[in-house]
Amino acid sequence: MMQSLKFLHTADLHIGAPIRGFRDLSDAWAVRLQDAIALAYDRVIDTALENDVDFVVLAGDAFDTSRPSYGDYLHFFDGLERLHAAGIPLYLTPGNHDPLSTWRAGMAKLPPSAHMMGGEAPEFALYEREGEPLCLIGARGYRNQAWPLDESISAGISRTSAIRALETRFPHAARAPFSLGLIHTGLDLDQSKAFCNPGDLLAADIDYWACGHLHQRLTLPTYGNPRIVFPGCIQGRDLKESGERGCFIVSMNRTDEFSEVHTTLNFVPTANIAFHTISVDISTCQTLADVSRLTLTHLFHACAKTGCDDMVVRVVLEGESPLHRFLAKADVLADLRKRLNNAYPAFFCDTLLDRTRLPRQRRASIDGSLFPDHVLHIANEQRSHGDEMVNYIQDEFVKRGIDLPSSLARRMDDFNDAAETLVLDLLDEEAS
Repeated sequence: MMQSLKFLHTADLHIGAPIRGFRDLSDAWAVRLQDAIALAYDRVIDTALENDVDFVVLAGDAFDTSRPSYGDYLHFFDGLERLHAAGIPLYLTPGNHDPLSTWRAGMAKLPPSAHMMGGEAPEFALYEREGEPLCLIGARGYRNQAWPLDESISAGISRTSAIRALETRFPHAARAPFSLGLIHTGLDLDQSKAFCNPGDLLAADIDYWACGHLHQRLTLPTYGNPRIVFPGCIQGRDLKESGERGCFIVSMNRTDEFSEVHTTLNFVPTANIAFHTISVDISTCQTLADVSRLTLTHLFHACAKTGCDDMVVRVVLEGESPLHRFLAKADVLADLRKRLNNAYPAFFCDTLLDRTRLPRQRRASIDGSLFPDHVLHIANEQRSHGDEMVNYIQDEFVKRGIDLPSSLARRMDDFNDAAETLVLDLLDEEAS
C-alpha cells in the first residue's frame, strides 16, 4: 500500500532582522523594507495552510536576535496559533541566533501543537496520522549561541536511536515508514557553525535531513534525490542575499516497507522584496535615454524571474560606449538613478555603477602615442600574475596593520580593469 507524507520545510526566518545599507529611501520604501520579513513569514504560514501539510519543520533562527521585540514576538506566535487552529503540528529546533537559553528565559509557552526539540541533546518525536505512525523525527539545535568544535550536531540522530527513544511511549514507532532529521548546521561550508560532515548525514539511516543556517538553497546529493536540504532564508535582507527566497513543500512516498523512499521538492517563493545586482551592457546605446530604457527592460526581466512584488537593485553599466565620458560624471549618474527610481514604483535602484569603457578605436587614438599601448600591456601582465599581485597588496596591508579581506583577493581582475580605465580616461582628458 502506498504511504505518503507532505510537510513544509522552512528555516532562518530571522524575524526582527533589520534590512540595512540602503540610501535615499522614500517613506514608502522604508515601510516596505521594514515589513518585508514579517510578510514573508505570513506567506510561510499561508503556504502550510493552503497545501494542507501534515506538519511544519523550522530548522532554527526563528528570530534574528536573542531578545526580539514584543511586536515581533507576538507576530511569530500568531502564526503558530494559526497552525494550531488548523491542526498542523510544528517541530522546531533552536539556532545560533535564538538558542534554547533564549526560549527558556523570555518566551511564552508554545501552543500544544508546537514542539521545541533538541536544545540540550538529540530529541525525538513521532508524527501519527489517524493513530498510525508515519514519521520519526530527530532534532538537535543550539543550547546557547556557540557550538563545540569537537562535536557533530547530528551525532545520535538516526532511525534506530529514534525507535529506541520512543518505543516505551509508542510501541508501534518502528512501523513509521519515514524518518527525518532536523538540525541547524553550516555543514562543512561554515565550519564555525555546528560543523557536520555531509557524508555522515548521507550514510545515516535518515530519509531527509531538514537543515537550517545556510541562507542559500542547497540540496544534496542532487535536487532529484534530496537527502540533505537547506531551503535558505524566507526573505533576503541585502544585495548579497539576491534571487528567490522561500520554503519547500516536501512530498515523500513509499510503496511498501521494502521499497526506497521517493522524495520530491516544490519550492514556494515567500519573499515580498527581491534583491538583485544587474549588469547592463550599454554598448548599443546612443543616448542616456537609451540607457534608461534598456536598464528598465532588464529590471522587468529580473522581476518576472523572481515573481516578487517589489525589487531593490544595484545596477552595473558595462560595455564599450561613447557615453563613457558622460557617465563618469557623478551628477549624470545621480540623475540617471533618479530617473530610474521615478519610472516604476516597484523598483528601487539603490546603487548605479559605471563600469563602461571607451570604445577600442577611441582608446587606440588617444594622444597618437605609444604610451596607451604600454599601459594596456602592463595591465595584461598584471592579470597574468594574479598571485604576485595579491602577495604584493597583502604585504602593503600588513605594513599598515590591516587584514586583507578575502573578497578583495578574489577581485584582482576587477581592480585591474578599473585601474586601466582610469588611466585611459585621464589620457583622454589630456587629449581632448
